[in-house]
Amino acid sequence: MALRTAFTELLNVEHPIVLAPMGGSAGGALAAAVSEAGGLGLVGGGPGDPGWVDRELDIVAGSTTRPWGVGFQSWAADVTTVERALTRGPSAVMLSFGDPAPFLQPIRDAAAVLIIQVTDLGEAEQAMRAGADVIVAQGAEAGGHGGSPGRSTFSFVPVVADLAAPTPVLAAGGIADGRGVAAALALGAAGALVGTRFQATLEALVDASVTKAIIDGRGADTERSTILDIARGSRWPSRYPGRALRHPIVEQWRGREDQLAADDDARQAYRESVARGEVPGPVWASEAIDLITEVLSAADVVGTLAAEAESTLTRLGSRTA
Repeated sequence: MALRTAFTELLNVEHPIVLAPMGGSAGGALAAAVSEAGGLGLVGGGPGDPGWVDRELDIVAGSTTRPWGVGFQSWAADVTTVERALTRGPSAVMLSFGDPAPFLQPIRDAAAVLIIQVTDLGEAEQAMRAGADVIVAQGAEAGGHGGSPGRSTFSFVPVVADLAAPTPVLAAGGIADGRGVAAALALGAAGALVGTRFQATLEALVDASVTKAIIDGRGADTERSTILDIARGSRWPSRYPGRALRHPIVEQWRGREDQLAADDDARQAYRESVARGEVPGPVWASEAIDLITEVLSAADVVGTLAAEAESTLTRLGSRTA
């Protein structure tokens, strides 16, 4: 059976599978590969570095004729960068982590599908007032940044799906195989946003050491914290901690975040040790990394996710029948 949902109909894609716009790693080649395989590829525009965004959007626009999009961090991006991205003709723009209001008019003027990611019910209500065409409900299991304290994907998605209906909702957080996609649909979502699984693909813009860490890591090895952002001098708002593989500096400063923020020497020492290769940088990863055991092409990941989801739903349907 084909997994046709309100989301696949809206975006005219084959599978209800979306590449999370992971800043710095979800580049144009990865987004294009996901779109070519029948999902929706989203370039990770992150905070909106104009040079990086221009380069990667040129790659995706020149590599696929299927729908694709781009995502930005609302707290960090500026309207000018989003407007420049829209000139490349994305089918969708995703906004996360902050007030989407400054970007709404340019996105509407470009007739792009507006996707807004939310981490709590307050943000969900804000997304509805903004007129989101699609809402992403992100659970606390997700890799990278998310809301604090955050809610489980399993409990959060159906609440948002009920609240937002008939607006399509995508589930995000801890989805790394087809069973997770099937579960998202069972919870009332119209598809799944997948991040960490796509980090371990041939097209991802990540160092080989990051890929190996994801393959070798386990969900119990991940932790949500603001310490890595403080140490590296990131401006990420503290309300959005990041889930990453456990790190020596997190172990060292856990519970003493304010002290680290005030200690210029400690933060400088961390950055220098990363530059010398003595300690790793952050490896953002979801609790589902146990399910990621090999590096595949993005097309193989999309195909496997879709086939596993279909077989899971078919199996469950036969059991209930």
